Amino acid sequence: MATAPDISIVVPVFDEEGAAPALAREIAQAFEGRKFEIVFVDDASRDGTRAALSALRREIPQLRLLAHRANAGQSRAIRTGILGAKAPVVVTLDGDGQNDPADGPRLVDALLAGPSDLALVGGERVKRQDSRAKKVASRIGNGVRKRLLQDTANDTGCGLKAFRRDAFLKLPYFDHIHRYLPALMAREGYSCAFLPVRHRHRTTGRSKYTNLGRLWVSLSDLFGVMWLQSRARNPVGVDEV
Repeated sequence: MATAPDISIVVPVFDEEGAAPALAREIAQAFEGRKFEIVFVDDASRDGTRAALSALRREIPQLRLLAHRANAGQSRAIRTGILGAKAPVVVTLDGDGQNDPADGPRLVDALLAGPSDLALVGGERVKRQDSRAKKVASRIGNGVRKRLLQDTANDTGCGLKAFRRDAFLKLPYFDHIHRYLPALMAREGYSCAFLPVRHRHRTTGRSKYTNLGRLWVSLSDLFGVMWLQSRARNPVGVDEV
């Protein structure tokens, strides 16, 4: 790219051969007219995801593809993309096509128009297109997390977020960190905001999560983040004197 981008759109994918190419085209269309890059991170897919995305690079010159040598999970793929991103503002969205890329620029605009301490604008899914069991489990999980962490977020499971790259890189990393970004941003003294975003049916592939599996890791993660909050000491600001 001739000039550095202003926005990096990071998309983790694992076995999303059916969804990834159409999603890449949608992202390029949504951010047309802006200086952006699209960073797909292939988490060691077993299907043709990597080949399908590689074939798009002539069509979409802003497209970059990073690939894990071994499967490491969604959070690590997101972090890989952010570490490799060239822009100061990062947008993340899920690779299954359920997030609408058209909502991404609105989150970016809200982030850039906000106060200097605003580090993240997260999406909150409306009319969520998931099974009843998944929606009930998510509602319970979000309620428990919000009460214990006081992070003001109603839907941290939404993959569509816009945030400042330097703020993310200050956060402690652990698996599933992407579900706790509002609480961890607040721990560093940043503020967060949230906007409603669209949610779509999955039309290809299958979910990589189960409610039981997510519950088990969420409990241990929740206690870990509570411990991090208890050990935080914020200097409020730094002055050179």
